[in-house]
Amino acid sequence: MLTKAERTKQFIIETAAPIYNQKGISGANIDDVLDATKLTKGCLYGHFENKEDLSLQVIDYMIENNSKKLVSMISKEKTAKGKIFNYFDFYKDPIETHIKGGCPLINMAVESDDNFPRVKEKIAEVFRQGQNMFVEILKQGIQNGEFSNDLIPEIYAFKAVAAIEGAVVMCRIMNTAKPMQGLIKSLKAELENYSV
Repeated sequence: MLTKAERTKQFIIETAAPIYNQKGISGANIDDVLDATKLTKGCLYGHFENKEDLSLQVIDYMIENNSKKLVSMISKEKTAKGKIFNYFDFYKDPIETHIKGGCPLINMAVESDDNFPRVKEKIAEVFRQGQNMFVEILKQGIQNGEFSNDLIPEIYAFKAVAAIEGAVVMCRIMNTAKPMQGLIKSLKAELENYSV
């Protein structure tokens, strides 16, 4: 059971997440968070040392939230193919995302590339872990006899993840999910070619 202070802090982080996801680290400001939470500056700073502390905790929350939702979606399937297909389906609507503003990983990755090295490393680690998970699922599929040995897990995983993440950005810019649906269909068809 969370204490009142812990609940307040969690409320601040959850309320700030879409602000950060839409405006970015540089664009989000304390006044935005205060307006959204209806809390005082004193209350906010009672839970966070400064804007950087708030920013890092909000980013950690968005990373964890995104990862939990993705892993939950993947875990609904037992087969390697089912898990990969669920991974793709997690991204099928890049316009209406679970945190308003798009994929938090891509949003933070783009902004942190040159400006926020601590955030960049956090996002890089999430991408590394995601790639490793994707590769391991494909390897299990080969071992289980779902996929042929012609499938090279590392290459397919990198191509698929890069395509999906790039498509999220492009679809949001063009304000349409249709190209993503075509991409997912194509990636699934390609994987089906390795089915045995």
